[in-house]
Amino acid sequence: MKKIYLSAFFLFYFLTVFSQEGFHFTSNRKKISVPFQLSNNLAIIPVKINGVNLNFLLDTGVEKTVLFSLEDTDSLQFNNVEKIKIKGLGDGKSIDALHSKKNRVSIGDLVDNNHEIYIILDQDVNFSSQLGIPVHGILGYHFFKDNFIEFNYTKKKIIIYKNRESFSVKKLKRYDEIPISLELEKPYIEATVSLNSKEIQTKLLIDTGGSDALWLFENKVNIKVPQNYFDDFLGRGFSGDIYGKRSRIEQIKIGDAEIELPTVSFPSEQSLQSVSMVEGRNGSLGSEILKRFNVLFDYQDKKMYLKKNLTFYEPFNYSMSGIEFQHSGLQWVEEKVELKTELVKSENARTVFDDRPTNVKYEFKLKPLYEVSNVRKNSPGDLAGIKKGDIIQKINGRYAFNFKLQEINDLMQSEEGRLIVLDIERNGNPFKIKFYLKKIL
Repeated sequence: MKKIYLSAFFLFYFLTVFSQEGFHFTSNRKKISVPFQLSNNLAIIPVKINGVNLNFLLDTGVEKTVLFSLEDTDSLQFNNVEKIKIKGLGDGKSIDALHSKKNRVSIGDLVDNNHEIYIILDQDVNFSSQLGIPVHGILGYHFFKDNFIEFNYTKKKIIIYKNRESFSVKKLKRYDEIPISLELEKPYIEATVSLNSKEIQTKLLIDTGGSDALWLFENKVNIKVPQNYFDDFLGRGFSGDIYGKRSRIEQIKIGDAEIELPTVSFPSEQSLQSVSMVEGRNGSLGSEILKRFNVLFDYQDKKMYLKKNLTFYEPFNYSMSGIEFQHSGLQWVEEKVELKTELVKSENARTVFDDRPTNVKYEFKLKPLYEVSNVRKNSPGDLAGIKKGDIIQKINGRYAFNFKLQEINDLMQSEEGRLIVLDIERNGNPFKIKFYLKKIL
């Protein structure tokens, strides 16, 4: 599965920090419920920016609100704009951006009329293709700081409470209370990891914008990559591609929860070169772990609450195909539609319906187009002959456009030994490629 780490510590090149009103309820309601789309473990919600409907990722790992994919947001108007430079995770240099003040951001009845937005000008910074759905930006600290926030991964809902008192006290007793620290507008947690047969106390960024289970940084408090690992592309940050090593650890303990055999990524030193770490940070806790809980964030009281959900005991896996897929636009697909007539007649006081098809017509609909964005060396996909840029036509006999990207990724993690048959197109030529899923770790 594509692991996308969207969090970054921004180095903003301006001198003055402006105050914000913050998000607040515009009605007497005690809570609002917002459905989210889950893709690669990441929660994307509908947000209105200056009256325009957009999709934003909820990310505890960033301080500011960031907007990208400008080609999809031509109708947006911004006020009080100035040019800045931004750096973040990745192997590249700083990129150009705009800083805009006094924007109206609304999520249902939750509104901020004086919101700062950082606008990425680089068109290559676009995560929609990796997630398979339109994503226009990221909401960070200023979404979380003033309200009691619930991530209900089972129901795919974000519930925003006016305060902690609006949440059921009786229900709260069923949760494990975890203290957090807020440093540079980001939340951190203390956790114990079992690595190389040693228990190590770690300080981890809580990162709902990271789709991996866990990131650890080498050479910090005896953190070393286990002997069994493989090199891989980890994702893309604001400053370029992120590479590193993937492995597995014995356990991570968070509060009373003991999570067995989670996967872990070790980003390269080069990928971290532009990130300023808070003192003592050893890595990040990502959404592959967080999604196994119902999660409550209470920034004002500096607490996080966790309750295991039905997915808690599901195994952690990497892609057993070694193939990374991405959305590469839309295609017109012809679909047959049967037109039916209902003939009603009375027979001995009974009503009979005859719904035999009497006509057929064809409609053209826009459907997703998928391509291979990366193939891990010596993986089953690589050894079978899959190449970067291959267009996916069918997966196990089913047209690829009938899958969601999340469903494709889930299939590639599903079961060791499963046969995968891909019908692909390469340079206009059709190919059929077969391989079996295989565990690496």
